[in-house]
Amino acid sequence: MTTTTYFATAARGFEEMLKTELEQICQAQCQVAQGGVHFTTTQEGMYKALLHSRLASRILLPLITTKIFSELDLYASIVGYAWETVFDPRDTFYVDFNGTNREIRNTQFGAMRVKDGVVDHFERKGFARPTVDKIQPDIRLHVYLNRDDLIVSLDLSGEALHMRGYREETGKAPLRETLAAAIILRSGWRPDTPLVDPMCGSGTLLIEAAQMQAKIAPQLHRKYWGFNAWKGHQQAIWKTVLDEAYLQKNEEIRPLFYGFDLDHRVLAKAKQNANNAGVGHLIHWQQGDIAALKNPCETEVGTVVCNPPYGERLGTTPALIALYSVFGQRLKREFAGWNVSIFSGEPELLNCLRLRAHRQFKAKNGPLECLQKNYQLSERKAEEQAENLTFEQNAQVAPDFANRLAKNIKKIEKWAKQQGIDAYRLYDADLPEYNLAVDRYADHIVVQEYAAPKNIDEQKARQRLLDAVSATLYVTGVETNKLVLKVRQKQKGTNQYEKLANKGDYFYVNEYGAKLWVNLTDYLDTGLFLDHRLTRKMVGEMAKGKTFLNLFAYTGSATVHAALNSAKATTTVDMSNTYLNWAEQNLELNNLLGKNHRLFQADCLQWLAECRERFELIFVDPPTFSNSKRMDESWDVQRDHIKLLTQLKRILTNDGTIVFSNNKRGFKMDFDALAELGLTAENISKKTLPLDFERNPHIHNCWIIRHQISA
Repeated sequence: MTTTTYFATAARGFEEMLKTELEQICQAQCQVAQGGVHFTTTQEGMYKALLHSRLASRILLPLITTKIFSELDLYASIVGYAWETVFDPRDTFYVDFNGTNREIRNTQFGAMRVKDGVVDHFERKGFARPTVDKIQPDIRLHVYLNRDDLIVSLDLSGEALHMRGYREETGKAPLRETLAAAIILRSGWRPDTPLVDPMCGSGTLLIEAAQMQAKIAPQLHRKYWGFNAWKGHQQAIWKTVLDEAYLQKNEEIRPLFYGFDLDHRVLAKAKQNANNAGVGHLIHWQQGDIAALKNPCETEVGTVVCNPPYGERLGTTPALIALYSVFGQRLKREFAGWNVSIFSGEPELLNCLRLRAHRQFKAKNGPLECLQKNYQLSERKAEEQAENLTFEQNAQVAPDFANRLAKNIKKIEKWAKQQGIDAYRLYDADLPEYNLAVDRYADHIVVQEYAAPKNIDEQKARQRLLDAVSATLYVTGVETNKLVLKVRQKQKGTNQYEKLANKGDYFYVNEYGAKLWVNLTDYLDTGLFLDHRLTRKMVGEMAKGKTFLNLFAYTGSATVHAALNSAKATTTVDMSNTYLNWAEQNLELNNLLGKNHRLFQADCLQWLAECRERFELIFVDPPTFSNSKRMDESWDVQRDHIKLLTQLKRILTNDGTIVFSNNKRGFKMDFDALAELGLTAENISKKTLPLDFERNPHIHNCWIIRHQISA
C-alpha cells in the first residue's frame, strides 16, 4: 500500500508525546522535529491521525520543498506548481505564511506573493481565477520559510485541531484542548480510575479525559476539514475510518469524573460543553469552595488534576497564595494515597502547596511558560493529616519570619490600641532574608517588598516573598482580599507618584483623634506616611492658636492635626491635584472645611517665592528628589534645602517655628549656611520616631528651626 510522509505540528515540548501517539494510532514511521513530527503512513493512516490525534495542532501534506533566495524565487516556485492537481479553481483558498528571511521580511508580503503565484498559475493554464476566503476556505495552504528553506503544504486539518467543536462557552482563561489532553496524559491518571478536578472551570480537562475513557475520537463530530476539496481525497477510505471510530465508542462506562467550581455560571458552561462532547453523563458536577473540598470517592483511589488560577502580575497573588496553601491542605487531608497533578503558570505558587513533586513537566500556555508537577500523596489517615494541618501551616511556611511577626504583633498591637491608632508597622526587614515591611491599616494588611540586591537570585527572592505573604495571612488572620502586596523600588523622577491601579478603594483610619483616608491599591504610597505619625501629633499640638502652613503637603494629614488642635488658620500647598483633593476630603471627613482652611495646587517652590503672607508655624516635608515636568527645575533636598529655608525664613514670623523633615538617609544640615541666615536648628529625629519604627532610626530626620535669638 502506498505511503506518504506528512507533518503533524504540535506545541513545543509535546513532540515526543505526539510521536508515541501517532505510532499507536496509525503505526506510522516517525521522526521528531522542532515543533512537530514527520510521519510516514498510508492515506488511511493519515485520516486516522486527523480523527484520533489529541495532541496534533495541524496535519500538513508537503507539496513543495525547495530553496529560495529572493522574492522572485518564491513566486517562481509557486507559479510553476501544478495547482490544478490539488484543487479546482472554483474552490476558495487561503495562505498561512510563517517565517521570514533576508529578502522576505514580512509574512503578509510573503502570503501575498504565494497567493499571486497560485492565481497566476491557474490563469496561465486557462482556468478561472480562484477566490481567496479568509474565514472558511475550501483549501488552506501552509507556507513555512526558514532562512532559505521553503516548505509549502496543504493543511488537511482546515481549522486547528484543538478546536474540537464542543466548547461553546469557557471561563476567563481556558486551556486549549490539545494542552488539556497533554496534561491528562502526563498526569499519571489511568483509565477506569476516578479523576477529580477541584477547580474545573469550563471543564476541558475532565472532558478530554472522559473522551479518552469512552474512546470517543476528538474530531468525531467535525464537519469542516481541509481535505474536503482536495483532489487527492479518498471518500471511501475516509468513510471507513469514520465508521470504525463510531463503532469503537463506548459510552456505557462508569461515571468516575468529578468537577468542582465555586462559580455556578462557569459550572453551567462546563456542563453544556460536556454534553456537546457526548460525555455529560459521565461527569459529576458540584458547586463548592476549595476550602471545603471533600473526596467524592469513599473507597477508590484515583487522580486529582487541576489548572488553578494564576496571575501574571505579582500584585494579584495574595489571594492566590492563600488559595494554593488551602488547596494543599485539603489535598493532604482528603486525598491520602492519591496521585495529584497541578498545572500552573506561576511555578512559585506551586510551592505554596507544601507537597513534594516526584515528576515535573514544562509547557507553554499561549505566551506563558508553565509547569506541571505530579505528586504522590502519603497514605496516612485523614485524621492524622487533620491533626498536622495547623503545625504544617505554621512551621513549614517561613517559620522564622512567622515567629518574628507574631512576636512583634503581641508587642505593637497592645501599644497601638493604647495610643488610639489604627495604622502602624508590624515588621520592617527584621530578618535579612525577608526584606519586606508589613503594615496594618485597620483590618487591612499591606506587605511591601523592598527590591532585592542584584546579587540575590530572583527566583529565591520571589519564593521568599510568597512564603512571607502566606505566613502573614496565617499569623494575622486577615482575610485574603484585605491583604495588599506591593513591590517597592527606588523611585526616580515622576515615577514616585506612579498610579498602579484605579480601584478607588478608600477607607479611613484613626490617628490620635484624627480620621484620615487611605488607599492601599491605587498608588505606591497609601496616603499616610506612618513614620511621621509622632511628627504630625507634635505639629498639631504646636499649631494651637497659630497660623499654619503645610508645604509639600501630600494628602494634608498634618493639616488635619493642626486644624483639630484649633489652629487659627491653615494653608495647604501641593503640586498634585490628586493629593490636594485627598487633603480636602481629609478635612471634610473631620468636619474642618471652611474659609480658615485654604488649599492651593501649585509648584511649592514657585508658590513660596510669590507668597507675601507670614506664618507662625510652618511644616515642610519635601521629597528627596523630584524632576516633575510641572517644576521649572529639578529638586534635590540635600543640594537645595538652604535655598528652601531662605525663602521660608522670609515668610516666618519673628517668633515662628519651622518643622523641617525629610526621608533622605545621610542628610546633613548645612549649619554654617543656616547660621548666615540667622537661623538655628535642633535635631529632634529621635523624638519623632514611633515605637513601630524604632528598628529603623534613619527612616527620616526632623528638625526644629527658629530665628536666632539676639544677644
